[in-house]
Amino acid sequence: MKNTLSTLSRNQSLLYKGFLFIAATFLILYLFPKAGQFKYDFQKGKPWQYENLYAPFSFTIKKDAYSLETEKQQIIDNAEPYFDIDFTVVEDVKIEFYRLLDEAYQNSLFRVPKLLLQTKGTAILDKVYNHGVVSELYSYEADKLVYLKNGNEIDEVTFHQIVSFDDIPSIIKSETSLEAISPSIDLLEKILTIVVKPNVSLNTKLTQAGINDEVNAMNPNKGIIEKSGRIIAKGELVDTDAYKILDSLKAEYQSQVWTKSNYLWLIVGYGLLVMLVLLMLLLFLKKYRPDIYTNNTKVTFIFFNVLLMVLLTTIVVKMDAKYVYVVPLCILPLILKAFFDPRLGLYVHVLTILLLGFIVPNSFEYLFLQIIAGIVTILTVSELYKRANLFISVSQITFIYILGYFAFVLIQEGNINEFEWDIFGYFVLCGLATLFAHPLIYFYEKLFGLVSDVSLLELSDTNSKLLKELSNKAPGTFHHSLNVANLAEAAAQEIGANSMLVRVGALYHDIGKMANPTFFTENQLSGVNSHDELDPKESAGIIIDHVIDGIEIARKYNLPDRIIDFIRTHHGTSMVYYFYKKEMQTQGEANKQDFRYPGPIPFSKETAILMMADSVEAASKSLKDPTSTKIDVFVEKIIDTQMEQGQFLNANVTFKEIELIKKVLKKKLNNMFHLRVEYPD
Repeated sequence: MKNTLSTLSRNQSLLYKGFLFIAATFLILYLFPKAGQFKYDFQKGKPWQYENLYAPFSFTIKKDAYSLETEKQQIIDNAEPYFDIDFTVVEDVKIEFYRLLDEAYQNSLFRVPKLLLQTKGTAILDKVYNHGVVSELYSYEADKLVYLKNGNEIDEVTFHQIVSFDDIPSIIKSETSLEAISPSIDLLEKILTIVVKPNVSLNTKLTQAGINDEVNAMNPNKGIIEKSGRIIAKGELVDTDAYKILDSLKAEYQSQVWTKSNYLWLIVGYGLLVMLVLLMLLLFLKKYRPDIYTNNTKVTFIFFNVLLMVLLTTIVVKMDAKYVYVVPLCILPLILKAFFDPRLGLYVHVLTILLLGFIVPNSFEYLFLQIIAGIVTILTVSELYKRANLFISVSQITFIYILGYFAFVLIQEGNINEFEWDIFGYFVLCGLATLFAHPLIYFYEKLFGLVSDVSLLELSDTNSKLLKELSNKAPGTFHHSLNVANLAEAAAQEIGANSMLVRVGALYHDIGKMANPTFFTENQLSGVNSHDELDPKESAGIIIDHVIDGIEIARKYNLPDRIIDFIRTHHGTSMVYYFYKKEMQTQGEANKQDFRYPGPIPFSKETAILMMADSVEAASKSLKDPTSTKIDVFVEKIIDTQMEQGQFLNANVTFKEIELIKKVLKKKLNNMFHLRVEYPD
């Protein structure tokens, strides 16, 4: 039992990766569409590459989405609307007409009897309200059949038989135009115009119900292919009709394949393919990015992003597959490049697209466009912390999408008449969504504890609170850190390391000296050495403790772990040699461990560069009358000594790169110590 627990403890990291691998596989399988894969790959406008294809079973030819939408629109346009008519309004209108006529009629003013006016007005109202009056304007044709619903009774009339409320004045005028012009006729017209009210309104519920019934009754098929009937011959062009038949066969095939009897086999097949993709990712990390592979947090971060892209694409495809290009897939290589490197970003992007090929329609077109867009992302996005670069890159990515899609339309259709201009908008939306990379990077930094170039730029600001405190408490150390930062940055650029990371690490590597600034020579402005009154072992302890103090201060100010690594490793396991020799001289013996830094030794190119730059810059202050030859010998001696001590054994830095670093350090130190021309008084 004890041995088992010990084995599990030793292999904890490997077990975690195994769990992550299995969990990711199951999650992706859950998101995959529940359908088998059609064994033939075909595209509109391209020749059929396989042998003659005969129908394996009878199936119906499905109408395409455009045809179904067109047919649905025709149903909506031709639908016969329902109107409600209320005849009680007519009685109220007549009563109001009689009342107003009684009030306004005076025998002394009008020669026409009131009864005659009343009879004439009633006749006009009966005619106007024969099929009702509608107030709203509708775009129906005059001869459009409509239904008038009065309670449980429904009459069929043409739309022009219903009087429009706006036409009432002209209708009344036409009905009285043959009468003699007199004050009585004028009164009649005014009263009728006032009292007439609409009594017909559209019954939206009944109208929509009728449309829905017709839409539901639509036939989604437009023909049938009998079993063993030839579908397409080898070399024949896949035209529009052939494409619709093949697409129908594909849909029918997938629905028949995914049955209970072979469900398990399909799951096994999909599972093996998903595991192959994820295994390729893990093997790539292990072989080419071992530092990332050994860090479970970083591996989790990469898997999380792959799953996120699969999830987003699956959701969009289930909602409406035509919006699949809105998913900002190029965010994936962009973010991975920001945190790691371009090659890893592109590799993960390609593997993710391979997984999405099982989900999206027109998989070849999708894979081609997304891979090209991913390559453009890697090639164009540089220095992400500069906001303009992201906007420029997104513009280029959007253009590549549009250009690639346009080319596919030309290949498939042979003209631009079938070009779907809405896709342009989807690509633009995709580009705008890609701009979300900046806030997403910030979120990932907080969630996974990673550091991007954007954060490094913020940390490199010498006006930050911590660096301001360093410049106030230990001005000599601050100046030393600036010099080391310049040296290390130049060396990193020479060998292709992360120069921004090295610079930031150099700025903060000695913050631990703030705890006891006067015990370090660069801060001893008065000429009094605080170590004169201390035992060599105590002095060495104070010097060594600046690493521990630096880590504590860094954690207090929430500096990222990648920056703290520079604080921990910038002295490696080297010795405080000055005090060790002093102890030997005074005591005759000394324990080396009392004078040795706790380590660890540098474990990356960047931390190794900082160790070299820090040692060279600090020791260069002891040079008297520096010349080019002295500086060259001096740099060689310091770095060779570090190599002999094995300080760079864990850093993936080569002898060639070390020689390049030496060359840069010599050049920079020569520039720093160059002799000025002596000006005359």
